[in-house]
Amino acid sequence: MSVFLSPVGGVAAQFFDNSGNVLTGGKLYAYAAGTTTPQPTYTTSTGNVNHPHPIVLNAAGRVPNSGEIWLDAVRYKFVLETSANVLIATYDNVSGAGAVIVQNYTGNGATVAYAVTGNVTNVFINGVYQNQNTYTVAGGILTFSQAPPLTSIIEIQTN
Repeated sequence: MSVFLSPVGGVAAQFFDNSGNVLTGGKLYAYAAGTTTPQPTYTTSTGNVNHPHPIVLNAAGRVPNSGEIWLDAVRYKFVLETSANVLIATYDNVSGAGAVIVQNYTGNGATVAYAVTGNVTNVFINGVYQNQNTYTVAGGILTFSQAPPLTSIIEIQTN
């Protein structure tokens, strides 16, 4: 299992409330991006021990035990609250450092435009790398110069 260091609370981060006070007992929730569906986070780089949901910050406003948050290769939404459940911040569409997110589609022979989240790094159709002259990306939409074949497997890698 590959996991990636979280940019939110990653290693030894300390959290504060909006007045600059240490966020003792604060809560950090991790969800699948754009949802309220809990998404697992991990205490180590091996991804073998889950954090509780929510992660309750210690007296120093830090992630307890390992002081680390590791993520799967998916996008997350983090919600930070005080111990009294007062919202401090929400961070959506977050991925781990160096993570490559794969979005898969199936060609229908007609569609040329596909929604993407993140910066496109590579595009493959049926495992064949597509040069950047075969598609454009603007406003979160990847548009092919011609529709991928019927039932083709389209893989769009983003970070």
